[in-house]
Order: sequence, then structure tokens, then C-alpha cells
Amino acid sequence: MKVFVTGASGYIGSVVVHELLGAGHQVVGLARSDASAVALTAAGAAVHRGDLKDLDSLRSGALAADGVIHLAYIHDFLDIASAGAIDFRAVETITAALEGSGKPFVGTSGTLILGLLGRLGTEEDVLPEGHRRVDSENLTVSMGQRGVRSSVIRLAPTVHGDDDKHGFLVSLIEIARAKGVSAYVGDGSNRWPAVHQSDAARLFRLAVESAPAGSRLHGAGEQGIPFRDIAAAIGRQLKLPVVSITPEEAGAHFTWLANFVVVDNPTSSALTRQRLGWQPEGTGLIADIEQGHYFTNEL
Repeated sequence: MKVFVTGASGYIGSVVVHELLGAGHQVVGLARSDASAVALTAAGAAVHRGDLKDLDSLRSGALAADGVIHLAYIHDFLDIASAGAIDFRAVETITAALEGSGKPFVGTSGTLILGLLGRLGTEEDVLPEGHRRVDSENLTVSMGQRGVRSSVIRLAPTVHGDDDKHGFLVSLIEIARAKGVSAYVGDGSNRWPAVHQSDAARLFRLAVESAPAGSRLHGAGEQGIPFRDIAAAIGRQLKLPVVSITPEEAGAHFTWLANFVVVDNPTSSALTRQRLGWQPEGTGLIADIEQGHYFTNEL
């Protein structure tokens, strides 16, 4: 099929493009810059110029495709509300263009919001509206009743791999270097799920090919890694002390990440594996940290 991909030149999107092309699909990638256009052309994808705020471009890209994978997102943690509003309008525009067509639309969300549940999160969990990322997710799922084979993938907070330059893990490493310690909050028993970049890309391909309409899917290759183990692995690589800090100290130490590092986010992907036959095969998070590439690459 001809798949329109937003965020196609990004960290995850670039691997999704490669995965789609390798499976025989055609790819048209949204490009907001000349550099993105060059990267897409080099990868073997066609280029569609525009960005998330250019709703006419999103509409025309969706109308011309056999399916859409929406990965682009403005990761501005200092203005989460605006970023979420832009994403919601983009999802609204693309899904409206696909309405009644039976074509697939795969949206992107995150598992961290499931930390509010206080238990293991599953694909069947539906969160209340009011958070724009959740609103986009719920809109995507609802389009399954309006003639779109829609699905949304909730990605683990750590989508790790060789090319990771801007994710949460990179930020944790940068903070540890700056502070001279690798820290966790309290006893560090709160858990984060994780998924390897290659496994995430394969999941997006499987979803656009065959995900049931109105389904929620979990991009979590590992269900939950204690945060203290993540901090310890970073500390070993940087040869820094690994320390516990209090919740009161977290804001000054982790700055914008403070609200995320305390979340307990165990996440099941059992239904995703069952529905799509997805079997994660990539290196686990701790093993990936211990390979050392996060510390030798130019960050």
C-alpha cells in the first residue's frame, strides 16, 4: 500500500520508513525542511512538504494515500498544552479525510499517562478526556466507528536504540553528567516499560497492515524496569555514584523530567502480541545501555 507517514525523518519514523519499504510498501513522508526531504529521498521514500500546523497539507497527504501513520509530535515539555492542541488538530484533520474510506490510520500516544492507574496498564484501559494526548488517542479510537481502520500505539517512555539522540534516556544521561551523580527518587522501585526502536518500527508496520478498527496497542517490549536499575546502569557507564534523592529534591535535580521519573508505569503488551503476532526481538534496555553507544555517540 501507499503509506503517508508524518514524522518520517525522525528517530522512530526513519526506521518505520525502512520497515515499510522493506515489506514492499510505498512511502510518502511529510517533510517540513529541506534536510528532511533529502533524508527521505535518500531512504527511497517520496516527499510531501508540510508540517503539523499545515492542515491543508495533512489533508491532501491523507487523501492521496492508502493509509496513514502519524508519528510527528512537537515535544515541547515546557508547553505541553500547545503541543497537544496542535497534535489533536492534526489527528482531527487526517482522520476526517479518511472517514468512510476503510483505510488504516495509526496514531501515536504514550504509556506514561497510564501511571495514573496505580496498577499494570493494559490495552483495554481507557483514560478520561482532558489531556490533549489522551484526547487525540480517544478520537483516533472513535474513528473505528466512522469507517476508518484506526488504531493507536502507546509507546513506552524509552524507545531505545543506536540512533537515539533526544529521548528520555539521553536526557537522563546528560543530567547525570551535569550533576556528577546518577539519581533515582526514593527507593527507585517505580517501573518504566521500554521498547527497542526496531521492535517499535515493526509494530507500526503490523498496525497499518492489520490492526483491528478502534484498537489500542502497546509498544512495550519490556513490561517494567525499576528506575533504580536504569540509574544504576547509567552510573556504571559514566563511573558515577548512584544515589537516592528525596521527592523534594527531584525538581532541582531532574528539572523538566521531575514529574516523569517518579511515575510507576508497568505496562502489558499481551493483547498487542496476541492481536498482531508482534514478538519483540531487540536488545533490552539495560543491555542496550551497557553496550556503551549512548556514551560514545555525539549527544
